[in-house]
Amino acid sequence: MVQASILIVFFAGIVSFFSPCILPIVPGFLGYLAGTISPKEKAQRRVVFFNSLFYVLGFTLVFSLIGILFNTVLSGSSYIVQTWLARIGGILIIIFGLHLTGLVEIPYLKRSYTVDVKKKFKITYLNSFLFGVVFAVGWTPCVGVVLGSILTLAITQPGMSFILLFIYSLGLGIPFLIVGLFLDRSQGIIKKIGPKMKYYNWVIGGFLIILGILVFTQNLNLLANFSVLNKLFIGN
Repeated sequence: MVQASILIVFFAGIVSFFSPCILPIVPGFLGYLAGTISPKEKAQRRVVFFNSLFYVLGFTLVFSLIGILFNTVLSGSSYIVQTWLARIGGILIIIFGLHLTGLVEIPYLKRSYTVDVKKKFKITYLNSFLFGVVFAVGWTPCVGVVLGSILTLAITQPGMSFILLFIYSLGLGIPFLIVGLFLDRSQGIIKKIGPKMKYYNWVIGGFLIILGILVFTQNLNLLANFSVLNKLFIGN
């Protein structure tokens, strides 16, 4: 169950990055943070990468602190309480999945939580870090649904909440760093990927529904029983 949970949250972090409402704006956003949209010199690429790094550190810090909070507050709860947390959490994740597929519409989840920055600010790593902290809540509704599911999963496993949210941050952060490192090339690649993302919500929504059912029934360990997953990620 431990390995399965870690694999799930890492995958969810990558999924959050590749969501159709985030992926297209990433190069422009990172370029904005670094003060250059198309870095051509080595020094410029270094600036973009380190601004990306501090941005990732910002949201990683927030997610890790949330994990520590869950661990502190809930890890000492009884088995009965944790069982009910799993049941309630499973239902919430299923609802998130249904919303993402469009089968259930939840107006609250359609709200956008982006920060609209119209004025250019001084380029510093601190600014990038602070942007990461601010955006940790979720850039847009589609990321909010996936992030909400991972937060719910962390609540159902309070003893692992810190590591789960840290691993989620890695899954989300690594693609940011790769784009930051190859910003001048990533824009063209992202444009090619764009048309193929139209079924994203259905696929990820279905994944969340399955995840919610497994959390509700406390059978998350079933995901670790697939031989392919064992060979690739667990080593059995």
